Amino acid sequence: MIVIIAAILGAIAGSLVARRRKGRTADVLQYACVFALIFALVALFVTIMIQRATML
Repeated sequence: MIVIIAAILGAIAGSLVARRRKGRTADVLQYACVFALIFALVALFVTIMIQRATML
């Protein structure tokens, strides 16, 4: 659940960054995808660390 929310927030953040830099549609989509992947990957590692910490 955290990973999905992070991916959505990353896509929104990426599109805002690309629009602020006056990018074209392809730029906005690329930034949205890359930010979504980065945010989701970070959230995945955070989720794994939380799971391992609560297993003790």
